[in-house]
Amino acid sequence: MTIQQGATTIGPVTTAADLQMRAQAVAAIAAAHADSVDSEGRFPSEAREAMRTHRLLGAAIPIELGGEGASIRALADVCYTLGRACASTAMIFAMHQTKVACLVRHGRGEPWQDGVMRRIAHDQLLMASSTTEGNNGGNVRASVAAVEVDDAGVRLDRAATVISYGAEADGVVTVARRAVDAASSDQVLCVFLKEDYTLERLSGWETLGMRGTCSSGFRLLAHGGGEQVLKARYAEIHGQTMTPVSHILWSSAWTGIAAAAVEKAQAFTRTAMRGAGGVAPPGAVHYGRAVSGLKQARALIGQSLDRYEAASGDPAALSAMDFQTAITMLKVEVSELAVTTVMSAMRANGLAGYRQDGAFTVGRHLRDVLSAPIMIHNDRIVANLVTATLMAPVAASLRD
Repeated sequence: MTIQQGATTIGPVTTAADLQMRAQAVAAIAAAHADSVDSEGRFPSEAREAMRTHRLLGAAIPIELGGEGASIRALADVCYTLGRACASTAMIFAMHQTKVACLVRHGRGEPWQDGVMRRIAHDQLLMASSTTEGNNGGNVRASVAAVEVDDAGVRLDRAATVISYGAEADGVVTVARRAVDAASSDQVLCVFLKEDYTLERLSGWETLGMRGTCSSGFRLLAHGGGEQVLKARYAEIHGQTMTPVSHILWSSAWTGIAAAAVEKAQAFTRTAMRGAGGVAPPGAVHYGRAVSGLKQARALIGQSLDRYEAASGDPAALSAMDFQTAITMLKVEVSELAVTTVMSAMRANGLAGYRQDGAFTVGRHLRDVLSAPIMIHNDRIVANLVTATLMAPVAASLRD
């Protein structure tokens, strides 16, 4: 497809506080529809429109391309805020911003990619993620489908186990083998806009939680120009950008879900104590554990943000084993913490938390957060880490 390459558009300079204020406005709308999104298993269209209205979708696009140049720290705060309101909305925002981050770091300066980023900022396009195929068991480091080159450009025929919010997106960022004769691990990242592809539904999305992400399976049939394949190797994109950004933003969304559950446990405990003349209810100990779990998750995210910001300008630092180990384990540790935190909140609330109705229900939060250790399975992540570190020396002292 052709994208007009006009003069550079300078977007508004924003602050983290301004972005957070807009995120809170979106969260209020998302929260009002979160129950129906969950019960009906539908896409959170109201929240998506609010994100467009408040211009959240292009926040991380560079200022010179019409965006706001928002930092990953500011985006993580948005994910946390949205997670407290609607888990599906938060996860959609996190996945979209991960794809935007890949474009910004690895496509910036290329005319077509710059044009896409201008459109994301100007039109508030929503970009979907497609990294999982039906034949690879969820292994994002190996692809079956390959990019095919013809006289008109490139083609891709890909059977995707899931394409998160694929039917609702304005474009898709997908991984594929570099060529038909390339190894499964020789991958590239491709960017297609809605006019470039068709989707044939292969499976539905009837899940326990995160129902609003509408991550059905599709056959993706795409055709575009060769410039729509990023020049950078996918291994580089995955290690330097996709993994750290996704793990930080996902973790922030899950921690937001946990925070909403802790808030309900706090309200229940206060109410119970008032009714019992100041005597704590039996489940109060679980409320304490929930508070502790939330603080631990927030601390882990803060440490990872510090580490990522310190390394972000240095590809070697981003690729270093210590960084990769820490950022990989962030997803594992926060996902497990988020689940135990929400479970503690439910136990604090007792039957009132277990019920699906009432002011103190934690049912939706628990069902949503249970996806955290399963989405890109923690066991696979740890197994990959084990393989990567087998030949690395073990530190001889705390100073090493």
